[in-house]
Amino acid sequence: MSLESPQQPCHLEFSDLRGAFDSVREILLANTVMASEIPSPTFGEDAAVRYLHDRFNEAGLIDVSRDEAGSVAAVLPGATGERNILVSAHVDKIWPAKEDHTISVTTDSMSGRGVADNSLGVAVLASLPILLEKLGIRFGSNLILLGNTCSFGRGDLRGMRFFLENARKTIDSAICLEGIQLGRLSYSSLGMFRAEIEVTIPETEEWEGLGQVSAIATLNRIIDGILAIERPERPKTAILLGSVEAGSGYNVPPSSGRLRFEVRSENAEVVEKIRARIEDIVEEARDMDQCEVGLDIVAQRAPGDIGFDHPLVREARRILKDLDIKTRIAPSISELSALLDKGIPALTVGVTYGDNRHDPDETIDIEPIGKGLAQVLALLQFMDKSPDCIAQT
Repeated sequence: MSLESPQQPCHLEFSDLRGAFDSVREILLANTVMASEIPSPTFGEDAAVRYLHDRFNEAGLIDVSRDEAGSVAAVLPGATGERNILVSAHVDKIWPAKEDHTISVTTDSMSGRGVADNSLGVAVLASLPILLEKLGIRFGSNLILLGNTCSFGRGDLRGMRFFLENARKTIDSAICLEGIQLGRLSYSSLGMFRAEIEVTIPETEEWEGLGQVSAIATLNRIIDGILAIERPERPKTAILLGSVEAGSGYNVPPSSGRLRFEVRSENAEVVEKIRARIEDIVEEARDMDQCEVGLDIVAQRAPGDIGFDHPLVREARRILKDLDIKTRIAPSISELSALLDKGIPALTVGVTYGDNRHDPDETIDIEPIGKGLAQVLALLQFMDKSPDCIAQT
């Protein structure tokens, strides 16, 4: 791909973008399979990052580099380079490397671990330079392509946060790519904290105490307390109990157990109040059962919102309507929140429809990808020209 010609900015009409998928169909599907079959658990994304690094080099991008957080970035220069638009996709998946990452492909769909979250997003990122070349599109703005690491769990958006703190170029606007669902439109982020509570019970040989003190009993006390916390309807607030681990049999009271949960709200003060109440519940359980109870906060987010009436959001809604796609407005707790924290106008969008997210048979539909690509290209064209798509610092 040559980047040396003095080509001027080129913008296609929206109707011309609808067939974009046909021009890169085989390349994109091959990239999706390759990205899917590379294990990429959080903190273990090295092979997936190398794959993207190679694709960026093959496309002739400049400034291809990896940072200290493990993320990989590259620049597709614009005709003027007066602005910088970030296009990102997280490369990590929820699945351990030991799991089977084989992808099944039919004429209509692809299925397997991580194909929707987020191998398709990574594949679009890898294929975007080729797609733009085939369509003859060159933006005035630089496109900065980022495969960011450490999105999930204890990763706490480390890849995106590190990139934004250390980026050499000012990011004026951004799109975060997720495999599913097409029609998703996230322009706000929730306040959130994600935590683990671990209970450890001192061992006892006394018959009188046998079965009376158990990590399960203590966890049950804690869960009852958490569920009893008052949650307002407005602002929207939720406490999500994700998993409980304790015990291995019928007749041995477990001496340890763990609860994983998440608190989300549109209001930061509500999140802090719930956090303080949970700290009290933990302390009460510790004192009543005379055991070790630890509360470990593994991730946090601050609320953010560019607003339903922001020109970028209005344009995104118009694009989806023109593509006959139902808009699904939903707040985000992913990379979007880090971008909004920096005052960067940004959206998270989905590329296609799919099912069974985070199941071994996670599935994406192939045919709608064409509309998903048209959506992305149309958004980039708007961001390239709009005076409202500039970061507010």
